[in-house]
Amino acid sequence: MKIKITNFKVSLKNRNKDLKTLISNEYRFDKEYILDVFVAKESVDARHKNNITISYNLIVNINSNKFYLLEGNKSIEIYNEEEVKLTYPKWKYNDRPIIVGFGPAGIFASLYLARCGAKPIIIERGSDMDNRIKDVENFINNKELNINSNIQFGEGGAGTFSDGKLTTNVKDKLLTFIIQEFVHYGAPKEILYESLPHIGTDYLRKVIKAMREDMKTLGAEFYFNTKFDSFFETDDGVMVKTTGNNNLILSTSHLVLGLGHSARDTLKMLYSKNITMEPKAFSMGVRIEHKREKINIIQYGKASDILPPASYKLVAHLDNNRTCYSFCMCPGGEVMASTSEKNSIVTNGMSYYKRDLENSNAALLVNVDPSDYMKNSVLDGLDYQEYYERKAFEISNDYKAPINLVKEFLNNEVATSVRSVKPSYPMGYKFADLSECLPDYIIESLRKAIPMFDKKMNGYNDPDAVLTGIESRSSCPVRILRNEDRVSNNKYIYPIGEGAGYAGGISSAALDGLKTALKICGVDER
Repeated sequence: MKIKITNFKVSLKNRNKDLKTLISNEYRFDKEYILDVFVAKESVDARHKNNITISYNLIVNINSNKFYLLEGNKSIEIYNEEEVKLTYPKWKYNDRPIIVGFGPAGIFASLYLARCGAKPIIIERGSDMDNRIKDVENFINNKELNINSNIQFGEGGAGTFSDGKLTTNVKDKLLTFIIQEFVHYGAPKEILYESLPHIGTDYLRKVIKAMREDMKTLGAEFYFNTKFDSFFETDDGVMVKTTGNNNLILSTSHLVLGLGHSARDTLKMLYSKNITMEPKAFSMGVRIEHKREKINIIQYGKASDILPPASYKLVAHLDNNRTCYSFCMCPGGEVMASTSEKNSIVTNGMSYYKRDLENSNAALLVNVDPSDYMKNSVLDGLDYQEYYERKAFEISNDYKAPINLVKEFLNNEVATSVRSVKPSYPMGYKFADLSECLPDYIIESLRKAIPMFDKKMNGYNDPDAVLTGIESRSSCPVRILRNEDRVSNNKYIYPIGEGAGYAGGISSAALDGLKTALKICGVDER
């Protein structure tokens, strides 16, 4: 029989010992009665620096005749396994679905539809993975930006050049299916049980390519460097017009839009076609970089050299009615040049699976509400983002990012040279007053929040830490409205993922795309 042991604590000195032995010792249960042990969840409990432990949730297969020896332990219960299995009904429509965008939402919508025999047609404005990487490298090295193939656009979506985090605040059993699929296509198996799972940009690239090749064997058809330009409604569907490498006219009764949060031109086109939208809150701010070892010591104390690179999550509710919070924290990572438009600066964070680079970085973001930017149009938030991204560019009139150091920033001064923390932004930097490229309320909020974060993480307020501007694409400032069937006001169009305003990260976007595909196929997701 299988039992579940919750919150099983293991000291650091015992962390490499056999779990069967540790369970046997803890519960005085003969080791011979333990058939096997599966780690369901693993996390570091560093709340007490002098007594850091590894906390496990374990699924243990034991000799059923001996269960009575464990009865009465509050942390132990009989485990009733709920396997997540999806059904794949045969595609019942005469035409093929068209998926626009091959980020996490588009990938999982396409994967499910392909397995149902729908032979989806996937349109992606950016390049396939290998050529997209070349486009990004060409921008970084030569400042030649491909506005359709870059860190925001291309196979895998914006998350491809990130930490590959799979954490989300959403609770849904289908997330287990999504993580299992990532592992099936080559992601590290550790993501099945880590409390803060991440794939890393290096593994994620391989996984996405493997998923694409598998879909092709099921009849999926891919058009890269092909932009969704417009659509026209017909009696029984829509005609889709594309430009780029493939000038296509395609017909479908199921147009699934996984645009991503940076497809401003496409959102404007949809709005001109009377697709119903509403403005939504988003966030802007900066990237903060510390030495990786500094964050490790803050989080782990003396155990910092034997534990994985440390992460953190911070939030401050401020007296100016703003909220400042950390986002997309990348241990042992780097700050990336992530613009998708010429003459603008956008930053993001990225790390490889090992997370072993010199710095750790995170976005420090402040909420931006529709009341901050709304003037005449639902789309004003897009222009608001763009305005400040161009202001950041104007500081150097180049792709060098504006930076400052924490000490000088808090004192309303501008540093003149870096100190112990070396900026990782790959295209150079220029010291600047960050109020030249961010609204005053965001600057004020950051100055209030950083000392507050230091009270939670003593040492966070490192005078040498680097602030790099600007982070403006954490989410889309527009939501495309849809009904309970996930359909827009055009009955043939299904908006999904971050670009539609229904997700915030790889896992939630993948989940949204998958659920939309299930709805299209008439499958009860429960």
